[in-house]
Amino acid sequence: MTSIDVHELTKEYGTTRAVDRLSFRVQPGRVTGFLGPNGAGKSTTMRLVLGLDRPTGGSATIAGRPYAELPDPLCTVGALLDARAAHGARTPRSHLSALAASNGISMSRVKAVLEETGLGDVSTRRIKSFSLGMRQRLGIAAALLGDPRVIMLDEPSNGLDPEGIIWIRELMKRLAREGRTVLVSSHLMNETASFADHLVVLGRGRLLADMSMKEFLDSRSQPRVRLRTTEPGRLHSALTSRGLTGVQAEDGGWAIDGVTAEEIGAIAVDEAIPLLELRDERATLEQAYLDLTADDTPFAASTASNRQEA
Repeated sequence: MTSIDVHELTKEYGTTRAVDRLSFRVQPGRVTGFLGPNGAGKSTTMRLVLGLDRPTGGSATIAGRPYAELPDPLCTVGALLDARAAHGARTPRSHLSALAASNGISMSRVKAVLEETGLGDVSTRRIKSFSLGMRQRLGIAAALLGDPRVIMLDEPSNGLDPEGIIWIRELMKRLAREGRTVLVSSHLMNETASFADHLVVLGRGRLLADMSMKEFLDSRSQPRVRLRTTEPGRLHSALTSRGLTGVQAEDGGWAIDGVTAEEIGAIAVDEAIPLLELRDERATLEQAYLDLTADDTPFAASTASNRQEA
């Protein structure tokens, strides 16, 4: 099974514990969002998984083995940690060709990933002339070069234009549908919400959450329904008779806590109350994430109210 398994992983730098007895599994067939404030230990964890640093304790394996023991590492796991890793004097084609030759990968894959990442027409340009977004595409091409079953990406949409963001989003979802293991670290909550099926959230090196996107959002908010009707009086009576309370908003709509749209829809049908709008409302990923990590953000900026209280 091509999962990423982290068990009691610990990393200390002097007296600082960057990763604190961390345990989680990234499973194939879904995109796992890897979230946490700056300094939470995400990048350190990814480096430990990839064998770029030694753990103080615990273990991290890919497909059941430490990265250093993988027989064909680039064909097992592809990773993008730093888009600036490619030498500026090289071209995308020469950079990828060197990786392919040193890892026993067919040169046909070089052309394939250049086309897949949109770099086919600039494959002979010097990398130093590339924008950040183009360097990101090259880093993703390198990660895909060995057609790996495990993909690890750190801030993959950084520097990409809107078309590129849509492209990388669909790419990650497609890779997951193909049964690959996809781990994506990001600070962009709205973007993460658009592609992640599962979330692993860190705070100060510790695990704060390891659950599906739906479970995470449901755990940080109570059910609420928003609706509009042409007969608010009848709606109020129907709610009151069932022990429910609706609050009318300034825009004329109604908010009802503790119920779902399905439940309110059934009441409206029973009472023949016309509805112009009916939808469930829950916390966004950004709201839920900020609520969870509020006490684990070491570099939070002080607000005006914080300064006044101080």
